[in-house]
Amino acid sequence: MALTAQMERYLQESHNDAKGIVKALCGIPAPSHHEEKRARWCEEWFKAAGGQKVYVDEALNAVCEHNVTDDNDVVVFMAHIDTVFPDTEPMPFVEKDGLFFSPGVTDDTGNLASLLIAERYILENRIQTTCGMVFVANSCEEGLGNLKGSRAIVARYGRRIREFVTVDGTRLERIVNGAVGSHRYRITVKTEGGHSFGAFGNRNAIACMASMISTLYSVKVPVDGESKTTYNVGVISGGTSVNTIAQDAEMLYEYRSTSRKCLLEMENMLEKVVEAYRATGIGVEVERIGDRPCTGEVDKAAHDALIEKARASIRRVLGKEAYLASSSTDANTPLSMGIPAICMGGAVGGKCHTREEWLDPESLLDGSRLLLDFMTNYFSVKG
Repeated sequence: MALTAQMERYLQESHNDAKGIVKALCGIPAPSHHEEKRARWCEEWFKAAGGQKVYVDEALNAVCEHNVTDDNDVVVFMAHIDTVFPDTEPMPFVEKDGLFFSPGVTDDTGNLASLLIAERYILENRIQTTCGMVFVANSCEEGLGNLKGSRAIVARYGRRIREFVTVDGTRLERIVNGAVGSHRYRITVKTEGGHSFGAFGNRNAIACMASMISTLYSVKVPVDGESKTTYNVGVISGGTSVNTIAQDAEMLYEYRSTSRKCLLEMENMLEKVVEAYRATGIGVEVERIGDRPCTGEVDKAAHDALIEKARASIRRVLGKEAYLASSSTDANTPLSMGIPAICMGGAVGGKCHTREEWLDPESLLDGSRLLLDFMTNYFSVKG
């Protein structure tokens, strides 16, 4: 179903509201696991829009249920409120040359703004739908948030979830239809260390870790059909001083894959490398700090139907053909459990996960149009 004239008027009139949401939320720090203030802000937004059952749950998700009964099927729409940045003080926000600049301004604040505008139309007009709708401003999508927010929603509604849509990314024509899984580790190497002159010859934890990293980087990644598998050491630390043989060193290591089989092979490879270094007499401690699942056994017909609905909305609203991609998003959680799920775009921006991140605020109009057009698939009567 296409957007009605009433919907188009609403979206045009709400464009400045979308920009205001971005500005307001960018002023509220929200590192993963510390989204309390943004969650409360979104809770008040849902209530002001006419949400009947609105709450912040134990995972710090702001949740609004619409036409949800005790046992009906539901469709979930979410966009995350956490940022990849650790800042606990407000980050700078700058408007320049028609763009908004702020860490997290697109990922995922701009996408959330477009989603909130689309959802408000449904809530204010009390649209009747063919199933329950669960609107979520969710926590812990980034980094070591480990998808805590989406996991909590899937655990709560389980197999009642008919379809699941998360809004994220920097392009409106992209549809994420596959989950990139990952395992993340904190690996610590311990040696005897000592004085750089007096104990020369003792093993240096930094040198041992450098050797281990070199070994990990020499691995040929496994292949499973058209899968893609990657690895990365993102952080290293250790040592005491320039004249100390380091007793300990630490790294953060991850591998990712679109294939469950390849994730398991990478896990087995890491275990063998660790055991080989332990066998030389050094101490190696391994702690898994992140685990994001790959796509599971999803009904192909049901998943394809969901993807086609998104494609059709992109054609109608943008006049473009969508492209498909695999990524690590909140959709990983439902996809791993066999629930049809996708990630759509609600904003256009760039330089995500950097301090120079930007958002095109004019894209919020098309973003909210796209999302509301998609949501009309669940209307029982045109609103």
